[in-house]
Order: sequence, then structure tokens, then C-alpha cells
Amino acid sequence: MNDNDLVLEVKNLSAWYRENDGRGRRVRHDVLHDIDFTLRRGEILGLVGESGTGKTTLVRCILGLLDTHTGEVVHYTKRPQMIFQDPLSSLNPAYTVGWILEEPLRIYGKYDAPERKRRVAEIVELVGLPADCVTRKPRELSGGQRQRVSIGVALIQKPSLIIADEPVSALDVTIQRQILELMRSLRDEYRLSFLFISHDLNVVYQLCDRVMVMKKGRIVEQNTVAELFANPREEYTKTLLAAAD
Repeated sequence: MNDNDLVLEVKNLSAWYRENDGRGRRVRHDVLHDIDFTLRRGEILGLVGESGTGKTTLVRCILGLLDTHTGEVVHYTKRPQMIFQDPLSSLNPAYTVGWILEEPLRIYGKYDAPERKRRVAEIVELVGLPADCVTRKPRELSGGQRQRVSIGVALIQKPSLIIADEPVSALDVTIQRQILELMRSLRDEYRLSFLFISHDLNVVYQLCDRVMVMKKGRIVEQNTVAELFANPREEYTKTLLAAAD
């Protein structure tokens, strides 16, 4: 691969929040420390680590939602789209699936109504939903179907990069497998890139090409999935793998 294959580059990224110390003073709380990584077209990069280690802060920096940072986040394509852990809370319960899928296109303002309907129908088929789901509301769908809608919302503007934040953790094993297979097929067919955030190393092993291990706001190890699982270098990584077994 050459540099034209890059979709995202994070360079020397450190980030912090300002918090109240209980005495009326604002103090700095450092979260990320000198993060460096790249993500290439058609690659699925896993990010693992315990809760509170900085994964969400990293995502906020990538999406441009956090100003208190140093370093660089370089996007070589359009801004990424998100798939969230809980589709029921991320999908507007008041509207139908068709309306929800069409909304990003309305906001973008480039497409007329017939073209928006055509693209919605195309996405519904692509993510494996029944055509009549466009008339239903999220609560009328199964958990797996709702997550497929979330994937459709992320795909509707044809991004090159999708950030998936624990997208299968709330699903049973059978539905997990179906969603992972859908993501893999989207990668293979459209050369989509994914930053896949998970606490489940078994899921990461099934899906990802490379994986980064985060501890206390630092990337302590990154490697191909095969190499990292076979020959972890860091004790923290070994502990995570032992817990997964």
C-alpha cells in the first residue's frame, strides 16, 4: 500500500478535560498521551482496553468534538460516520426507519425526494433488511434489525471510514455473527475502513486485521491480530487475552 491508501492518520495526539476540583477551581485532567496510528483503506482496525482508558476521548478527537488536545488528526477522506452500541437509544423513536435513513440526505441537501427514496431502498437492501421495514419504527424491529438500520444510517452518505463503538456487545451470539459478517462483506465489497472499538477480544479476533491495545490513555501495543494474539509483548495485553480465554 502507498500513502494514497490512508484514510486516517493520528499523530502525537494528547488530550485532556478541564474539571471542577470541588473547590471552585478548574483543573486539567489528562486522558490521552502521544497517540500515533494510521488507518488504511479497506482495513478493520480494532481498539481494545478497559473502561475508562480513553477510547471514547480518542473517538471524540477523531470526530472533531474535543478542542482540548495537541497533535494532529488528519482525515484523507470525508469525515467518518458512527455506529453506536445501543441502536435503540441512537435511533429517533418517533420516526420510521425510512425517515431516519433519509434524514442525513435531507440535511446534506444535495438530493431531491425521488433520489433520496432510491438511495434509502438501496441501503435497506444492502444491509439485509426487509423492504417493508421503512414503514416501521425502531421499537418494532429486533435488536439485530435495529443495528442494521444504524449501519445503514452510517453508510447512506457513502463514507470511507466508519467508527463502530461496541456495535455488537448488546446482541446475542447468533446476531453478533450476522452483524460481523455484514461489516466484513461491506469492507470487502466497498473497501470501507473501520475503527472497531470493543472490550471483547474474541470479537476483535474474528473481525479485525490489526489491533491497538490502550491502557491509561496510551497505545501500549499494536500489531496484526494474528501476531498480537500469538505473541503479545506487554503484560497488560497478556492479561486481557487471558481474561478473554
